[in-house]
Amino acid sequence: MGPIRGLKRKKKSTEKEVDQNVLVGAAALVSQPQPLDWWDGFSRRISGPLSESKDSKKFESVFKISRKTFDYICSLVKEDMTARQSSFAFSNGKHLSLNDMVAVALRRLSSGESLSNIGDSFGLNQSTVSQITWRFVEAMEERALHHLQWPTTEAEMENLKSKFEKIRGLHNCCGAIDITHIVMNIPAVDPSNNVWLDREKSYSMILQAIVDPEMRFRDIITGWPGSLNDALVLQNSGFFKLAEEGKRLNGKKLQLSEGTELREYIVGDTGFPLLPWLFTPYHGKGLSDNQAEFNKRHSATRMVAQMALARLKEVWRIIHGVMWMPDKNRLPRIVLVCCLLHNIIIDMEDELVDETPLSYNHDSGYHQQVCESVDNTASIMREKLSLYLSGKLPP
Repeated sequence: MGPIRGLKRKKKSTEKEVDQNVLVGAAALVSQPQPLDWWDGFSRRISGPLSESKDSKKFESVFKISRKTFDYICSLVKEDMTARQSSFAFSNGKHLSLNDMVAVALRRLSSGESLSNIGDSFGLNQSTVSQITWRFVEAMEERALHHLQWPTTEAEMENLKSKFEKIRGLHNCCGAIDITHIVMNIPAVDPSNNVWLDREKSYSMILQAIVDPEMRFRDIITGWPGSLNDALVLQNSGFFKLAEEGKRLNGKKLQLSEGTELREYIVGDTGFPLLPWLFTPYHGKGLSDNQAEFNKRHSATRMVAQMALARLKEVWRIIHGVMWMPDKNRLPRIVLVCCLLHNIIIDMEDELVDETPLSYNHDSGYHQQVCESVDNTASIMREKLSLYLSGKLPP
């Protein structure tokens, strides 16, 4: 299976873009109070370390999301999760409901605990936990992709650019790009695994993400081995092809001065090439005042991508730390679903977002890469933008 690119799967013809107001309204409908005995009953079935916590009966402490968001996710996957007859049952013989199955899958993805630990906590065998989680992943791929998409209207893009500008004044910026590594523990004795060996001597899989000002993923690609550098992953992405062909970042230009127009662009660190649509910071010694000022603004703006990836790994801990012998064909799909869940929490305005500590370090132990590839046109435009931001660009 090749790398997963965000939104590669075609949407059904009947699927329409979900307006934020419609989404909130739908959430209100599906978040009607559940029978009181579901969570009470489910929490009583929890055993092991979870049952010993003083907050073991607090829903949010177990699933890291609110009941409103949980109910919305259930509504998304209901058709696919219940379409097939299943014999999933707890140790007491009781069959799992839709809520039960979603709860088990979310706990697996959010805790990162082993199948055996999840099974022991919920009274299930390892095989059942694995099958339920995979059925949930498949359902989310089918039903939740509309939560991860590039802005589709000029008004949406203008709103996004306005929010980026408010961070530190970068005009016409449309996204921040970054890369993180999903570290794996796989047999070193197998020569075929060498492709996954990265520069830090760890086996890893790459996730590249483009993020908006609210830390929402707008475009992702995952599945490439850690042995590839950041620039090569970018060049093999669908986003790169679309931008190079003028089919993305092709919206309204901003006039900086007479004869100087600034096109739409994204920002990334020095691991990426400097391109007309991707601005990287200046590096090296002897930077001018306007170049140093540009770097400060650039760093503050691209911080949203670092925070988004850090939060992704912190909340969905199945991809945090070192994964033990993962299925490398299934892992990209699990990463995609974790990104979808990350976006859903933001789209639902889940109050638990603000309770998650913010971090900037999503790739502990990895050193900053430096790409020497520089497009001359991009270099000239970056310099003009830095002068404009410092008030030194002639009108």
